[in-house]
Amino acid sequence: MQVDFHAREITVKLVYYGPALSGKTTNLQAIHQLVTSETAGRLMTLETRDDRTLFFDLLPLTFAGGQNLQVRFKLFTVPGQVMHNATRRLVLQGADGTAFIADSQKSETKANQQAFLNMRKNLQENGIDPDTHPVVVQFNKRDLPAVRTDEEIDRLATRGREPVFKAIATRGVGVIETFIGLTEITWRHLESVHQLHDKFGLHPDEFLDTVRERLGIGRAAE
Repeated sequence: MQVDFHAREITVKLVYYGPALSGKTTNLQAIHQLVTSETAGRLMTLETRDDRTLFFDLLPLTFAGGQNLQVRFKLFTVPGQVMHNATRRLVLQGADGTAFIADSQKSETKANQQAFLNMRKNLQENGIDPDTHPVVVQFNKRDLPAVRTDEEIDRLATRGREPVFKAIATRGVGVIETFIGLTEITWRHLESVHQLHDKFGLHPDEFLDTVRERLGIGRAAE
């Protein structure tokens, strides 16, 4: 997290991680399309010929936090291909929270597992404790054949500490819910570490309600 006391601006870095072609970039594209231009900045993306992210995507989102405070979220993706691991680790530096985008297809189970372990290793190498770092998991591509069943995913969700979401990012389904889930656990973690309420008068529940309202999601939809 970066804090500019003079400008009264907080910048939070969120990273979308996962195996190749799991839908990381598609998540950012969907968010960019679903939120208003008042909230979202320009989506910057760099892709290879086969539509795989080569370096990273960046999408800035800005919310008014009250007390003349601006909260800016910078959403990054990492390249999914193993040969770009140095870039993955670089993009993950300074991350405040991470969304792990898994491919729901059964054939991608091993790739998901390898990417998740790689994420934990890169967090650790960046000096971030993977056991306390805010992480949510999204199982994407729920509309494809031969995917893990909802029951399987629900069972997996009970085994870990990470909130789990289901999505069809190409249709925008579950994308905002994943972002809200990541924002909530990240913001509460930052509050516990930095006491943002005491420093800025920004109550976590009030700010998160503002984000939900701006994105058209109420508490009942979480």
